[in-house]
Amino acid sequence: MPQQLIDSVKNTIVTAIKGAGEIVNTVTDTVSDSLVNALKGTTAVGTATVSAAADVASGVIQGASQVGGDLGGAAKGAMMGVLRGTRTLTGETMDTISAGARSVVKSTGDVGGDVVVVARRVVEGAIQGARDVGIDVAKAATAAANGAIKGAGEVSQVAAGQVTQALTGVIDGVKVVVTEPFRPAAARS
Repeated sequence: MPQQLIDSVKNTIVTAIKGAGEIVNTVTDTVSDSLVNALKGTTAVGTATVSAAADVASGVIQGASQVGGDLGGAAKGAMMGVLRGTRTLTGETMDTISAGARSVVKSTGDVGGDVVVVARRVVEGAIQGARDVGIDVAKAATAAANGAIKGAGEVSQVAAGQVTQALTGVIDGVKVVVTEPFRPAAARS
């Protein structure tokens, strides 16, 4: 099912971008609808939600890349869609936000896109999406930032460092708390 979901979202994004041109809203709607449909009737909602969010996010970046779409706009829309789609089903899930962000950034690296720009747009999308659905904006931003850093780490250590630097501080008026994904919480000072 994961590859089918990725391909389905990719094809929908390709068609939507070619037809509409406006990427953020198109991607937001596509991701939200895809997640709701993918998770209908699923019994292991938590695990399934995290996995589906990662698959859908990967499909978004692949589709946007295929048609030369704005990967930053696609990333923002993907994160907003993840929040909208999963809020309806599972409530506030920071693991899902993190998994979606991780997949978007890693997929961006896989297609040769700018992971730093996309990582920042993912966090902006998490902030906007959290505001839209009424969940803790700072927690959503932090979950997205930490997921983005993990995704960048799967691209390269240099990318992880650049993304960490880009996401440290205030984004869209929200203080983003970046933790190092490679060190356990007890080891942080």
